[in-house]
Amino acid sequence: MADGNIKMGNMDTIQPTKHFSIAHRLNKRLRIIVPSLRKDRERAYILQILLLKREGVESVNITPQIGSLTIFYDPEKLPFENLLHLLDAVIANIGVQPREVLKSLKRDKNYSDKLAQDYVIGVGDMSCASCALYLEMVLQRQPDVLHASVNYISETARIKTYLPKDKLFKIIADNGYQGFSIDSLAERKLLFDLERKHLHKAKRQILALGKLSVPVWLLSAIGSKSRTLLLIQAVLAGAAIIGGGRDIFKKAFNQAKRGAAEMDSLVALGVGAAYTYSIPALFRPSRHVYFGAATAIIDFVTVGRYLEELAKNRAVQDIRKLVNLQPHQATLLKDGKELKIMAEQIEIGDILLIRPGERIPADGEVIKGLSSVNEAMVTGSAMPAIKEPGHRLYDGSINGSGVLQMRATATGKDTFLSGLIHMVDQAQASKLKIQKTVDSVASVFVPSVIVLSGATFGGWLLAGERVAHALSNAIAVLLISCPCALGLATPAATMVGTGQAARRGIYIRNGEALETAASIDTVLFDKTGTITEGVAEISDFFNISDFDDERLLQFAASAEFNSEHFLGQAIVRYAKERGMEIEESSQFHNAPDRGIRAQIGDRQLLLGSDLWMKQHQIDLTPLKATSKKLALQGKTLVYLAIDRRAAALFAATDTIRPNARQVVEHLHQAGIDTWMVTGDTELAARHISEQVGIVTVYSEADPAKKLALIRQLRESGHKVAMIGDGINDAPALAAANVSLVIDKGTDIAIEAADLVLLDGDIGKIADAIELSENTLSIIKQNLIWAFGYNAIAIPFAVAGKLNPAIASAAMALSSVSVIVNSLRLNRKK
Repeated sequence: MADGNIKMGNMDTIQPTKHFSIAHRLNKRLRIIVPSLRKDRERAYILQILLLKREGVESVNITPQIGSLTIFYDPEKLPFENLLHLLDAVIANIGVQPREVLKSLKRDKNYSDKLAQDYVIGVGDMSCASCALYLEMVLQRQPDVLHASVNYISETARIKTYLPKDKLFKIIADNGYQGFSIDSLAERKLLFDLERKHLHKAKRQILALGKLSVPVWLLSAIGSKSRTLLLIQAVLAGAAIIGGGRDIFKKAFNQAKRGAAEMDSLVALGVGAAYTYSIPALFRPSRHVYFGAATAIIDFVTVGRYLEELAKNRAVQDIRKLVNLQPHQATLLKDGKELKIMAEQIEIGDILLIRPGERIPADGEVIKGLSSVNEAMVTGSAMPAIKEPGHRLYDGSINGSGVLQMRATATGKDTFLSGLIHMVDQAQASKLKIQKTVDSVASVFVPSVIVLSGATFGGWLLAGERVAHALSNAIAVLLISCPCALGLATPAATMVGTGQAARRGIYIRNGEALETAASIDTVLFDKTGTITEGVAEISDFFNISDFDDERLLQFAASAEFNSEHFLGQAIVRYAKERGMEIEESSQFHNAPDRGIRAQIGDRQLLLGSDLWMKQHQIDLTPLKATSKKLALQGKTLVYLAIDRRAAALFAATDTIRPNARQVVEHLHQAGIDTWMVTGDTELAARHISEQVGIVTVYSEADPAKKLALIRQLRESGHKVAMIGDGINDAPALAAANVSLVIDKGTDIAIEAADLVLLDGDIGKIADAIELSENTLSIIKQNLIWAFGYNAIAIPFAVAGKLNPAIASAAMALSSVSVIVNSLRLNRKK
């Protein structure tokens, strides 16, 4: 395995065994293909946990569908050769009874949570928010489900479980709903097509209901006691109830069989009571009838749900726009021919032709051509990006005027676009703290309303009223009550808020962050790659050793080659630009925010900060005057020591982001305190902080010190947001109330983040806080309306001030009003 001028040693001559093959290897990361894992999720889980127990293994990601395993490891603790032997042994000895091993691992509390999978799946056939709450409770009660959250508006469920998807789908189906996969964009598009068909069907149903209901209303208004006219009313009303309310009665019946009740139960009871009570009037014409009321209830509920579906569609329009970015077809170049294929048929390694104006159908790399590409909807960048061979392309972006040839590097659910959509899914399926309180009220709401309706009926009878009057009031109580408005108050606003965030280039990985960000009073900025661009250039190089400059540069670049730090990469670039070859290093060790240690031949090298040198008792006196002068210029310093003697000093410059000062000023105006936390020296840090307006600087901070600072601030009552981009920021990010990462950050940092800011724009932190405040404001309005509506309307119904038809219309519109109010977030810019 070779790369440019790199000379590889014996470790790369090791051959994979029959149990796996190597797909690719990067610094500290190895991806292999394990045929025995294909479509064997349980065996994949076991392998993941067994590997995580081994020292030196940092993380393991497995895709069972294709038998792919990616492992991040520490070469210092687990050399590459040992890793291969470990993989061979563990894969070969998982055992022939994975279920027994799986049961054992589940009982291990240290690893059981890691073993579970976090799914986002589609859920169909939900008719109201109460359905989502009921299904969520059913899933939570399953012994192999750790957590479940069901969202009625997005029609998705987020489930953390040991169970495979097919078993989840069966549980959902057994409770009267439909579960289905939405992993791929193609599956998403099919779902959207299905939603459109449902809307058209609902519209046709409303028209058909109108033809049956209008005559019933007219006959009811006439008030004739003619048996013939009453019979006509009964037949037409029955047809309307069966045609429009069939699904309502079916779901209510199924719920009753399970000892449960939700919104459909209230409607079914109300309609059923009104129609059943009216039937004897065919034989006793003097009796009051409710055929008109029964049909009106079905009509209003049907129209209300149609309007609700329209509002729901508007609420999810942002994620629909993301899904629709991927084109349906692509042009495959094979054997000199152009072949039209479906986008989901693209495979990794395929060569694709992208003509002017076409959308990019997969993630990939340009291999031929020059063009500008509009990535606005994907990355949030307003300016088109120039693309030439070697540049990355994103699925869903739009090619400009040039013709490009690309090699696909990621397809399906592994593309950048799919990752963004998955983040939105996770955020929208998350439960805000306030929603959990509302759910506890909503879970007992329907049974309580049924009891109250019975009490209303009995109370009016005891008061001496006729059965018809008592029944009318009882039905009004059933119908005026709206648990759905309560259930929709938070998720409706969350859906619109996360959608608007995505439109602004802010992707929320944790829905609770949307709630928490509004209360932030302190923002901690990492310096490198956050306040600055994070693209360092070596500006100065001072050699005080006995080696010539070329040999010294070769030493430094060879030692830093395995480092992911931007300063190490800058040194490597600096050396390569001067024709230096990279030598093989050994015993590489990385100390985040301090430096690295490596061996080149028989030479021991240290590169890093002055603290790293002091830790190893390196005398820096010969470089003291030079380092102070460079630090006052705001330059970042990297010292080189060879065989425990100071040898050289590198100075690097990094450009401050253009809008950094404006962002800091905006936060200060909002009453938010700002800090800069950095591993750099006090002088270099102050030079940058003064230019952007940050007063409080915490310098020479390693990951442990950053973590301690955040814990101290939180313990003193502050709500802390941390924004960073590197591996060394991950512990601090995880400890903050809200963590933000720019998309150019490392995978580990992004995994620790609550919000991901695209296009490297730190100005979006202010947008995120503002959006959080607006979303919380809408949620509070929704809850005030939902609780207020029920608190006022139910007593009115109990007091006999509402008839069933008006009650059903009010109930239908109360849910719609919550969604419509949430859509006002789209007007806030």
